[in-house]
Amino acid sequence: MAKVTLGEMGALVRERRGPRGVRDTATEIGISPATLSRVENGKQPDLATFEKLCRWLEISPSDVLGGSGSVPLSGQPAIATAHLKAQRQIRPELAKALGEMILRAQAMLADDSRPGEA
Repeated sequence: MAKVTLGEMGALVRERRGPRGVRDTATEIGISPATLSRVENGKQPDLATFEKLCRWLEISPSDVLGGSGSVPLSGQPAIATAHLKAQRQIRPELAKALGEMILRAQAMLADDSRPGEA
């Protein structure tokens, strides 16, 4: 999939949902209908929601955040979490930098937790 910006994510979610209802789609993704509606209306999701949306859209977080793509999506909950208040807008450059930092921290924590490796 081509790169998509964080600002375009809501439109991509709305497009994928199509004529299906918000409640059914939100249940499938694992988020609340209100959260899905906020994302579709351009609000930035928290990290846990972002991860679920990426999994549902079948895209890598790095396709949105511009990272290296070296951190695969997994079934495990995010090790590092961050919440950006829905009413606060941040510059795309800052969102990209924060996302990349979080993904790198997750990779480093995953490496540190492997038995027998130093």
